[in-house]
Amino acid sequence: MLEKLLSLDAYASAGVGVAALALGMFLTRKISFLKRFCIPAPVSGGLLVSLFTLLLYSVFGVECRFDSMVKDLCMMLFFTSVGFQSDIKVLRKGGKPLLVMIGLVAALIVAQNLISVGIARGLGLSPLFGMAAGSIPMSGGHGTSGGFSPLLEEQGLTGASSITMAAATFGLVAGSLLGGPLGEVLIRRNRLSEQSGSVDVMTGLETTESRAQRPLTAEKSFRAYLQGVCVLVLAMALGTGLSRLLALTGITVPTYFGALLAACVLRNLFGLSPRWEKELCLGEVVSVGDICLQLFLGMAMASLRLWELASLALPLTLILLAQVAFMALYGTFVAFPLLGRTYDGAVLVSGLCGFGLGATPNAMANMSAVCYKYRYAAAPFIIVPIIGAMFVDIINTGVITLFLNLIH
Repeated sequence: MLEKLLSLDAYASAGVGVAALALGMFLTRKISFLKRFCIPAPVSGGLLVSLFTLLLYSVFGVECRFDSMVKDLCMMLFFTSVGFQSDIKVLRKGGKPLLVMIGLVAALIVAQNLISVGIARGLGLSPLFGMAAGSIPMSGGHGTSGGFSPLLEEQGLTGASSITMAAATFGLVAGSLLGGPLGEVLIRRNRLSEQSGSVDVMTGLETTESRAQRPLTAEKSFRAYLQGVCVLVLAMALGTGLSRLLALTGITVPTYFGALLAACVLRNLFGLSPRWEKELCLGEVVSVGDICLQLFLGMAMASLRLWELASLALPLTLILLAQVAFMALYGTFVAFPLLGRTYDGAVLVSGLCGFGLGATPNAMANMSAVCYKYRYAAAPFIIVPIIGAMFVDIINTGVITLFLNLIH
């Protein structure tokens, strides 16, 4: 029995999250390892804070409890901004390789959940534990982990947040360690290119949204961000109604699912007219969403209850190692052949490892490392950001929702 309970209100909890984010930003500037493996600042800083709360719990018997109100709001804003990045017209830019990659990503997400749930059942554990180490942290990363953790907790998985966040952090490192070497092996083994380090691949990194490079006055910038925030809040409000309608069907969905779908619909409806599309202020919407993601992750990582991981460390490690092994085999024997066994295909496989185990920045870093050693490949640097921005979260959310309803 704990002797003391330290409860932080919404404002204090948000403050701890911001402090974790600031600490992570400082660490990222000072530690090259964090830059190399694309570890997000709120993850590194938040992990240190959660280790401190573990020390308080283990040594002094003090349990810290955080209020989730601000964290949940930031999560909703982030996933709503993801919906606004889902432009159907962008499909034309990627051509056939984009469609193949979308299929590969969908199949990977299904396989990740089958593997983790299967191993969990084999070990006599709840299938919910398997879901917590499946595509939620692997393809979804920390954002999706934070979004689905409350749902897993509601369905009976104690410590869901700690499990998914630990798995997501492992995935970030594993995706970076696997992607570059696997792409390099495929290129060298199939003699797809001669080694050359003369090309600056960073010139190929572009965002999926083209933004005008004109200077903005302070007032115009303020109005654009205000309009972007209003668009996000409107989509969240519409999404709340949509989520309630979905709940009436008996289907289990995460709290942000309705907002994500509402934003996706609005994005493509307004996209029918260039004038309407301009009113969405998409650049500002994405920026606000990115800020909210950083704040959300800072609060989510800082509030981890790491002591709940002690009894689950071994089975979690087994599942995660199986996920890495499958990713290597899947990239080599499924993805690479379907992508045509070409140089671009090998680069795409390195990117697939990046966001299949970690996040889109890992994918871009993997492809950059491969291209720097050999030569620049234009198509992968178009396809991977599109999939990372538009399709991974939407496909993953749908597949996870299906699995949760099947095993519930």
